[in-house]
Amino acid sequence: MPEPIDLLARPVYGMSQVDWILRLHPGTARRWIDGYTRGGKDYPPIVRLEQTGDDIVTWGEFTEARLLSEFRDAGIPIIRMRPAVEELRQQFDRRHPLAHALPYLEGRGRELVLKIQQQVGLEKQLQLVVVRNGQLVLTTQADHFVQSVDFADQEVVQRMHPLPDLEHVWLDPLRQFGEPTVRAVPTAVIAEQVRAGDDPKLIGRLYELTDQEVWQAIRYELLRSDAAQAA
Repeated sequence: MPEPIDLLARPVYGMSQVDWILRLHPGTARRWIDGYTRGGKDYPPIVRLEQTGDDIVTWGEFTEARLLSEFRDAGIPIIRMRPAVEELRQQFDRRHPLAHALPYLEGRGRELVLKIQQQVGLEKQLQLVVVRNGQLVLTTQADHFVQSVDFADQEVVQRMHPLPDLEHVWLDPLRQFGEPTVRAVPTAVIAEQVRAGDDPKLIGRLYELTDQEVWQAIRYELLRSDAAQAA
């Protein structure tokens, strides 16, 4: 069955941009999306069907990397999610099953995710769904992801927050080439004006943004900068 819309196949970023946007250590996006070789051993990609060497990342690939980023502090190599993702891809008949609403928002989808997790022996630290008080619920990481995205017609991720607590900062593949924005204004533009000495309130009036929108744009850019320096 084909993807319901072409949005997931839309090219949006380079690998280094994905690291920058998601505040990952350099090279992490490439390992997750396209696989890697270490110590003479090949590690197939989690996101792509197979290694391609392509530096361009589609919206579907980025969306799945965004979910994986929720597990960066799990204490277990994220590569261990690969068998579960492969099986989800086959069972849901979707190239990017984790970019769809079905595994998260529908009961039958959650049931299938639980079954696959158990089938491949996925460690609990990397699971998307758990049974709690007799009900299937999303894990904290999966719930953070779902709370950060908008599903187009309840099918695929249309846009998302790069960080769940910055509700005014959006990533939209159809706006500003997917760059982080507050409304239609790139957060990098706002941060650059602040660095140039412009008053945040003046910036807000210039772009018709609220104080909170301006400050969230600044905060996001500061967090990205801190992550880059730490790397």
